[in-house]
Amino acid sequence: MAKQKQVLDALGVQRAVTRVAHEILEANMGIGDLALVGIRSGGVIVSQMLAREIKKIEGLDVPLGIVDITLYRDDLSAGTHHPALRSTEIDFSVDDKKLVLVDDVLYTGRTVRAAMDSLIDFGRPKMIKLAVLIDRGHRELPIRADFVGKNIPTSPNDVIKASLEGDIGVDIIIND
Repeated sequence: MAKQKQVLDALGVQRAVTRVAHEILEANMGIGDLALVGIRSGGVIVSQMLAREIKKIEGLDVPLGIVDITLYRDDLSAGTHHPALRSTEIDFSVDDKKLVLVDDVLYTGRTVRAAMDSLIDFGRPKMIKLAVLIDRGHRELPIRADFVGKNIPTSPNDVIKASLEGDIGVDIIIND
């Protein structure tokens, strides 16, 4: 029987985003050469929230892009489903940029690997760092987040649902 437990409400999400924005700015010593790239779909919303927070802090806009990983997924060869292809929107050069790749939930690391593969096709960034709202553990690849809003220990059977539009919050669905 599955039960649901809220682990972050709207205020908790905002606090996590504010903290991560400050950490990004501190690590990069401001916004020089910095750009945010959100992974479709939840990472886009988190990256937009981070961009707004950075603008509040610095008074300047940071370049913001969106990456679609559909063609870079390692499970497409299974042929069990046909995912919708959406656009990648990066209207700035990634060359020599300090990119912060943004996602809502970090789990196995496969989504992040696909996103990095996609970004490299756009040029050669100076560095790529990873910011996530939630790190739930259980990596299958050697990937770690540089900036984490909240670590939430889970079992592999649990489901994390990040609701970032409307009724903002992060729920964990625990499958007992």
